[in-house]
Amino acid sequence: MTCDPDLFVGWHELHPDRHLNFQLNRWAGFGGPRWLEDVRPFLDQFKNYDAWCSIFALLGERADADGRAFHAALHFRAAEFFMPPGDPRKMPLRRRLLPMLRAANGVHESARREVLYQNARLPVWELGVENSGRTVVIFGGFDSYIEDFFPAFTQLGRQGWHVVAFDGPGQGTVLHDQQVPFTPHWHGPVGAVLDALNLNDVTVVGISLGGCLALRAAAFEPRIRRVVAFDVLADLHRVTLYQQPKAIAAGLEVLLALGARSIINRGAKSVARNNLQQQWMQTQGMLAFGAPTTARAIEAARAYHTRDISHLVTQDVLLMAGEDDHFIPIDQLGMQDRLLTSTRSTTLRVFTRAEQAQAHCQVGNLPLAVRVMSDWARSKQEG
Repeated sequence: MTCDPDLFVGWHELHPDRHLNFQLNRWAGFGGPRWLEDVRPFLDQFKNYDAWCSIFALLGERADADGRAFHAALHFRAAEFFMPPGDPRKMPLRRRLLPMLRAANGVHESARREVLYQNARLPVWELGVENSGRTVVIFGGFDSYIEDFFPAFTQLGRQGWHVVAFDGPGQGTVLHDQQVPFTPHWHGPVGAVLDALNLNDVTVVGISLGGCLALRAAAFEPRIRRVVAFDVLADLHRVTLYQQPKAIAAGLEVLLALGARSIINRGAKSVARNNLQQQWMQTQGMLAFGAPTTARAIEAARAYHTRDISHLVTQDVLLMAGEDDHFIPIDQLGMQDRLLTSTRSTTLRVFTRAEQAQAHCQVGNLPLAVRVMSDWARSKQEG
């Protein structure tokens, strides 16, 4: 029995916790009905991360024994996603699932190279049509491995694009194996990749937090001619506040101004006790930003915005947003549009529930998101 990677359309109400429901839809968008068939009998058991990780690890073993390597890799990835850094299962599972994702998508090791950037070795993958004259450079955001998106990248390749995909500082194996945290100076890693591959006239796509990073890179890198924020993210600190009740958000701002880190850390621990999304965001934030405490991670996140660089962006820009994004408030779309005062053109695209694309990064209808990006970039390059 085999299962081939694809992109599936459909938003599903699978779990009462909005955060977990999004993550289930995230992997269902690649695994489709058969993947969901594995998961449905266990939905009422996803009450905490321990149960989640154990169940998905088991489902991965079952799918692997059935010869469904891609579904097995998706289950393993779902399990590994919520394992904290100290979990002894995390590294062995990661080293097992990433080659499975590559193989299932037909991506061979020959498509990979390492690009040096400061103290990091960036894994760079080339897919699609190398001499097509249309190159898209893509990277993820706050919590991804670049391999997560290979089904979407292969679709772009079939549409005639030369896809250059990489993990930068704070992402994928650069973070987990090399312990290199994020940098807001994203033109550095992008420039290193462009230099190594001798690329000019590229479209850059940043996924999730990458929507902020892509604009930060474009402000200082003229070889970028077109920018896609998939989705828009103008201010990560405001995203952090958006996740909190208004009273807590207001109090957090006061405590940050006072430098009251110990109070912030105690409060964050209390908030996370009964909130799975906050548990994960705090753990991932400390890891990704190389911060020893939640307060330090929140402080580090304040550097990830576009206020200081948007006026320097002169390229064509596509800003994408979901009308019901549980992570990024929709008002960041208008905020980012107002900040872009020097672009050659700015296009806004809001995805709706009627399209099943209302969620963060259009989980629920990735084929539509890929088509919108591809058609827009082609029209701007040919125009």
